[in-house]
Amino acid sequence: MTDRTFIPARLLQYVRDTSLRESDVLRRLREETATLPAGDALRIPPEEGQLLALLIRLSGARKALELGTFTGYGTLWMASALPADGKILTCDLAAKWPGIGAPHWARAGLEDRIEQHLGDAREYLEQLLATGHRETFDFVFIDADKSNYRNYYRLSFELLRPGGLIVVDNTLLFGRVLDPAESDPETAEVSRLNAELRADDRIDLSLLPVADGVTLVRKKTG
Repeated sequence: MTDRTFIPARLLQYVRDTSLRESDVLRRLREETATLPAGDALRIPPEEGQLLALLIRLSGARKALELGTFTGYGTLWMASALPADGKILTCDLAAKWPGIGAPHWARAGLEDRIEQHLGDAREYLEQLLATGHRETFDFVFIDADKSNYRNYYRLSFELLRPGGLIVVDNTLLFGRVLDPAESDPETAEVSRLNAELRADDRIDLSLLPVADGVTLVRKKTG
């Protein structure tokens, strides 16, 4: 997703000027991504990347999962927050997008913390469950195709340890979730996921009005 926020551009720039700590490598990857068709529309904004990094540090995550790599800008933010022996597994359908990020990951000295997988995200999650990864992940970031959000979330929930955190991106979907007549598959799926999360007493929940909507889900330990 892009720099979609509900505050004026000048105020957003103030936020970045006063709080953003984006490394040169991250900045160069963001700028390279911006040259791609729809690059800014598919990349998370820098303040969201910094939030993800902070959440990883706060949660003490060592094993993370990302669905939807794109050029790996968010991947790099999260990898930078992991401990030296930490790992983020990231999945995308097309090799060309993560291939743009890989040299930047290496330049940052973090390529050993990133394990890239190419293929269908749902199949990958099912494969992880079948190979002994149930309840072993500390942190999951979901930012893949919206029409499969509930499948991704439900499988990720099984992979997440009690006390772990799932972050779901684009949960306001340009405001389309407000329109009950909106019938496109992506909007319908995101709306259903939001309702499902609200009713789930197995989790702690907060939908943040940040960027295009960022939902935090903590799996309860009890």
